[in-house]
Amino acid sequence: MTEMPVAAGRPPRRWASWLFFVVMLVLTLFFLGLAKWQFDRLHWKEGLIAQAEANMRLKPEPLLPVARWGSIDPEAYAYSPVTATGHYVPDQSVRVFVGLSDDKPGRYSGPGYWIMTPFALAGGGTIFVDRGFVPQALAADYVTDKTAPTGTVTIRGATVMSDPPSLFTPAPDTARRIDWIRNVGRLSAFLSPSLKPIAPVYIDLPAGPPGSLPQGGETTVDYTNNHFGYAMTWLGFALTTAIMLAEWVRRQQLARKKGQGA
Repeated sequence: MTEMPVAAGRPPRRWASWLFFVVMLVLTLFFLGLAKWQFDRLHWKEGLIAQAEANMRLKPEPLLPVARWGSIDPEAYAYSPVTATGHYVPDQSVRVFVGLSDDKPGRYSGPGYWIMTPFALAGGGTIFVDRGFVPQALAADYVTDKTAPTGTVTIRGATVMSDPPSLFTPAPDTARRIDWIRNVGRLSAFLSPSLKPIAPVYIDLPAGPPGSLPQGGETTVDYTNNHFGYAMTWLGFALTTAIMLAEWVRRQQLARKKGQGA
């Protein structure tokens, strides 16, 4: 039985070498693209933070009317000082659990609840108002917000956008009117349909007299900004794959020269 001749000069499995080259090149470009995307996100997030800090230095303006709520960008509108006229609906308040850190300006901290009370606006619609923090030991006194002012009042505070839920955020406890994040969409489910529409942001009230409850004035410009670290991670991956590819090319060239000199 005769053996089939092997094509002269063709390295075995040459296609595998080309596949490795293409895969490593694509990975390097992919990681560079992800790094650029994170740097773009970094610049965008820094712009949001700068806008929020600038908003907090503005004079209070009337809350945008219902007709303009559909055009509100919650991120751009966040931390804007506003005034609003209407009345509280204390029997539809929702308590939102929080662990307040000790570095907050108020007297009280630790486990407790934000008291989120709907505020029916004189011009129509409703906006949630974060009236402040109460310690867990006193939370039973705020199942309904009996401390809220009665009648028509004008309030002043800062707009805040909703907290985004995560995969680990528990479902709301509708029976006890307790939630785990200050998310307007989730909180709206607790309300009577007669109070809708609901504003896409909520109002956080300033601090009251020292020691008073609910404890307001806890709003800070708080945006998670890890984009620089993510960008550097992807750059590290891109550098690793580029170095591996360059070393592979160098070895291929050395092997080719060695074969030609044999």
